[in-house]
Amino acid sequence: MPVLPRLFVVPVFFVLSCLAIPVLANEPEPGREAAIPGMTEAIERDIQELGRLDAQIAAAGALDREALVYRRDQRNLHLVKDMGKLVSAVTQLPEDDPGRESVAASLAAYLQAGEEVLLRRIEELEKRIESLRTAYAEQSGAAQIATEAHLQSLQSSWFRYYEALMDLVEYRQKLGQSETGLRERLLPQLYQQAETLAGRIDANGAALKILQQRKSDAADNTDLNAAVDELLRAQSIDMGNLESTVGLLERLGDDPVAYRAVLLEQGQGLSIATLETGALGSLLDDSWTALKESLAANAPDFLLNLLLFAVIVLVFRALARLVKRAVRSACERPGTDISTLLKEVLVSVCGSVVMVVGILIGLAQVGISLGPMLAGLGVAGFVVGFALQDTLSNFAAGGMILAYRPYDVDDYVEVAGASGLVKKMSLVSTTITTFDNQTLVVPNSKIWGDVIKNVTAQKVRRVDLVFGIGYGDDIPTAEQILQDVVTGHDKVLEKPETMIKVHELADSSVNFVVRPWVKTEDYWDVYWDITREVKMRFDREGVSIPFPQRDVHVYREDA
Repeated sequence: MPVLPRLFVVPVFFVLSCLAIPVLANEPEPGREAAIPGMTEAIERDIQELGRLDAQIAAAGALDREALVYRRDQRNLHLVKDMGKLVSAVTQLPEDDPGRESVAASLAAYLQAGEEVLLRRIEELEKRIESLRTAYAEQSGAAQIATEAHLQSLQSSWFRYYEALMDLVEYRQKLGQSETGLRERLLPQLYQQAETLAGRIDANGAALKILQQRKSDAADNTDLNAAVDELLRAQSIDMGNLESTVGLLERLGDDPVAYRAVLLEQGQGLSIATLETGALGSLLDDSWTALKESLAANAPDFLLNLLLFAVIVLVFRALARLVKRAVRSACERPGTDISTLLKEVLVSVCGSVVMVVGILIGLAQVGISLGPMLAGLGVAGFVVGFALQDTLSNFAAGGMILAYRPYDVDDYVEVAGASGLVKKMSLVSTTITTFDNQTLVVPNSKIWGDVIKNVTAQKVRRVDLVFGIGYGDDIPTAEQILQDVVTGHDKVLEKPETMIKVHELADSSVNFVVRPWVKTEDYWDVYWDITREVKMRFDREGVSIPFPQRDVHVYREDA
């Protein structure tokens, strides 16, 4: 069988003789003139080395022959690269160069010889690969592992030879020459390879789904785990080979959308090539067709499961309402002293728990596995918690307020610089309405981290009043008037007793402190009523209420 050096000797020497014509006729750029002879010398060295390898292969034994053939493959592929460099150099010659046409013709013959050699080598590789596959099926242990590695090496060489053929096609296109039918010869072989790989990938994928389902039920089965690992490894190799085959088909100008879809379906993932070739659309079309067929076949069971799920959810929804009513009634029972916030939280949580349990039971009844869903919810909860740290701090503060109850709805509070009546409480914030009817929403973290003043927390409060009389007024008379006014008010409590004392001798007045005790809700009524009544009684009894005065003395000097 002819080999690459024997076919290339005559064209190469012919090219060398023709390259002298443009050099003598024109004056190309110095770089090009120097590069082309160097390239031809490199090709000559490759041809000589291949000739020696041919002789060695013919005389070598079986074991050495494999190594020498592998070495020859490397030299053949290197020679193709050198040919590409020479083609690039020739195409850079001026179009009006007299020697360009003759050099291009010689290169065409050179490329034709290379195509035949590469095709024959591909046939030899295919036979060798088939032989190794047969041996692999009959072997076991270390011998099988070694054969598998050798098989992968030959498959890699097979793809590299096809890539070299693609290079030859592109070289002809650069020279403006016909492809000599190489594209038509390669396409059927590549499509057969792609179809075989795609079929094996689909079959292995279906088998993997079955084995992985069994593996989830018997995780300790070593034989099962080994079988899954073996299929995964074979699947990875086949997918890599199919990816290479698809790339070769695209280099030939074809559009292997169906095989791109196989790679995407089996987990190859999205890529620019996938989107450009329309493999994603093909996969979606296939998925839609499969979905329609599945719905047509399983529609009765699907409807029954859907109806069962809806019934379970509705039943638990009604049960959740009953639970919420029961919890609310228990919280509002006489003698139960819990905050409004705690009551609302208990009602909401109990109803939500019953509803979530119902949804989970419904999903389990229709065949949906809850394990992965719960695991996913755990991961999602971690991510959400990390992203909402400030909100969670409000939740934590709301929990502390819920537990310690520093205030409740309708309490008058002063918190975080705001004061007013508490109108609404939640685990996140507290809504306060001021006395001038403004609504303030204060985050719970701001409240719990500051001083909380609950004005209405106690049932009884002391009213602190201060009244002043003039220095010329009678103190016992003023004390009696104050005592009469306080005891005469029906909302002042007898216990604790009211305190009326001379408190201080101020700049302009003698000040009394009046401190009656009242119910918290009567505080302001008593405050305003006593202040008004004291002023009226002082006026009637002739007791003065002094105000700050300043005496100005004017001295006049006689001239």
